[in-house]
Amino acid sequence: MRTDLKEALEGPFLSTDTTFSASERAILQNVLKLGELRVEDVMVPRADIEAVESGVNVGYVIDRFRQVGHSRMPVYEESLDNVVGMIHIKDVLEKVTEPAKSAAPTAGNGSNGHNTQSPVKFVTPVLKQRIGKLDLVRKVLFVPPSMPVTDLLASMQATRMHMAVVIDEYGGTDGLATIEDLLEAVVGDIEDEHDENEASMLRTVDDDIFVADARVELSDLIEAIGSDFDPGEYAEEVDTLGGLIVAMLGRVPVRGEVVSKLKGFEFEITRADARRVKQVRITRRRRKQRLLIAGPKSESPTQPEPENQQAAE
Repeated sequence: MRTDLKEALEGPFLSTDTTFSASERAILQNVLKLGELRVEDVMVPRADIEAVESGVNVGYVIDRFRQVGHSRMPVYEESLDNVVGMIHIKDVLEKVTEPAKSAAPTAGNGSNGHNTQSPVKFVTPVLKQRIGKLDLVRKVLFVPPSMPVTDLLASMQATRMHMAVVIDEYGGTDGLATIEDLLEAVVGDIEDEHDENEASMLRTVDDDIFVADARVELSDLIEAIGSDFDPGEYAEEVDTLGGLIVAMLGRVPVRGEVVSKLKGFEFEITRADARRVKQVRITRRRRKQRLLIAGPKSESPTQPEPENQQAAE
C-alpha cells in the first residue's frame, strides 16, 4: 500500500491530480521520505547551539532566554561536550514567582470594581542562585547522528523528552535535535514570533551592497542578488553563505577580513568568532569598479593641441 501511494504521489499526474491539495501532497511526500532521514539530516549543528553552563545563576539564564528567544536550552558542565540536561523557561518562571495574597475587590479599587493587585510576586533572591542547585535541570536524550528520525520521534513520545543531544563517535556533542526539528522535516519550516525573518537574514543597502547573516541559504542569495552571484562548484559542497566563505578560504576568516575570491563580488566579514562567520557585507563589483582597481590597459591618448594657440594661452 505504501509503495502504491508513493508511486501515485510521484507519478506523472501529480501536478494535475485533485485528490490532494498541493500542501497535502508535500506533507505526504515528506512523510514517506521520513524513513530515509537520519538525525544528522535535521539536527542543529554544534556551532549554532545556544546553551548555558550549570554554574550560572537564574538571572543570567533569564537574560539568555531573552536573547535567543528559545523556550529550552541545553545545560552543560565545563564544556559543550558534557551536556547534563536542559532547562525550560516555564520551570524558571515558576521558581522566580509565587502567588501573592489577593485582596478582595472593592468598588474603588481599579476599574469596574476589579482588584488591580498582581496575583503573583517575584522572588528576587532566587535570581542570584545557581540553576544546578534549584532542581531546574531536566533530562535529555543522547542519540547518535545515524539514528533514524522515526526512531527518535518514537523515543521522544515514549520518554516525553523533547530534546536530544547528538553525540559523535568520541562522545562529544555533534548537534542538537528537538521535537520541532522533527516536525519541520514533515511540514516544512515552522516560524514563530521569535524566529529571525527573511529581512533580518538578508538586508539590501542598495543595488550593489547587501548585509547578510552567514546562515542565509545560497539559493536565497541568488534570488535576491541576481544570477550574476554564482557560487559555481562550491554550491555542491555547501548550502550557506558562511559555508561558501570558509570553503573558498579553507579556514574561518577573522572579523574585518575582505574576501574577493568570487568573481564580481567582495565579502567583508563584519561579525565572526573563532568557530564561525556570523555576518557578512556583500559588495557587487561592477565592471567600471574592477577596471579602476586594475588600472588602464594602455596609456591614455594625448590631448590634441587647440587649433587656436592664442585662445589656448
